[in-house]
Amino acid sequence: MAEEQTTISESEPLSTEQLVNDVLGSIEREREREIVSRRFGLFDRKETLEQIGELLGITRERVRQLEKSVVTRLKAAAEQQSLPDITTLQTTLVAKLGEMGGVARISDLTANLVADASRIEQARVAFLAQLCPALVVINEDDHFYHAVGIAAEYSEKALKDQVTHLIEAIKKLGEPAEIAAIATAAKLNDPAKVAALASLSKDLATLNGRWGLVKWPMVNPKNIRDKIYVILKEHGKHMHFSEIAEAIKDSDFKRKEVTTQAIHNELIKDKRFVLIGRGIYALKEWGYKKGTVADIITEVLREAGEPLHRDEIVKRVLKSRFVKETTILLNLQGKPQFKRVAKATYELSE
Repeated sequence: MAEEQTTISESEPLSTEQLVNDVLGSIEREREREIVSRRFGLFDRKETLEQIGELLGITRERVRQLEKSVVTRLKAAAEQQSLPDITTLQTTLVAKLGEMGGVARISDLTANLVADASRIEQARVAFLAQLCPALVVINEDDHFYHAVGIAAEYSEKALKDQVTHLIEAIKKLGEPAEIAAIATAAKLNDPAKVAALASLSKDLATLNGRWGLVKWPMVNPKNIRDKIYVILKEHGKHMHFSEIAEAIKDSDFKRKEVTTQAIHNELIKDKRFVLIGRGIYALKEWGYKKGTVADIITEVLREAGEPLHRDEIVKRVLKSRFVKETTILLNLQGKPQFKRVAKATYELSE
């Protein structure tokens, strides 16, 4: 009596465990089934060649040879449409990838196929995808996530070349940009495909709808200071440190549990931020300089090169400090470095 084989229905979550068991059932030797199961992490964590060799009493190299041999046979069987349900599964995967831009990380593809995209589920999808002739798989390394694409659209080399091309386009832009702008810069027509390609790269990151190099804080804030920078940059103007703390808590950052005091401490330490009022900070790159109100008045008078009326001094100081007018006037009248030379008109004493 023939074994009952699973069927794939679009209305139900994909049963990767049953599919994997069907494929493993087609491998005659138990030792080879064990090697494939453990190497791909189909039921537990992935194991190394050394770990499996020690368990089975064979060398690391022999494990590698057997793994390669079995996978090659399984791929050949899939091409001949003699593997349980692989043809039907392949149709499902190609359709799903088509909706996702032609390529996708294994983690994202799995999340679109099963209810719980655990590591074991991801390992099963990756294993099954590797057997499908209509798909191309990119193994994870220092620059790429584990990913899969439609072979009719991309070869492995073409996928990597396209991603490299995108990275170069983003570097030329010099700052994070929306995917449509990146597609234009890269001279590619379909932003959805560009976003799918970008998601494969470990050298790129995205935040708030913009993509950029992973080393850019605006798309990949690594610490509290970077997150403060992103918040201020997105806000576009000065903020009180308590407002910054609340904005971080309401953000899309992965880790956003911060205290108001911690935010204040980081603002004080980082040269990117300038105190321009009581508890109010702005970005240095906006033209603000560190210093007291008296320091700013001194800078204003020095740049003017001539005496200025107090109203003009107030006006210019308020461009770089968020303080009360009375604070500026008190500094003018009470600091020895400023000298009144006419009615309500001041210059530097020196």
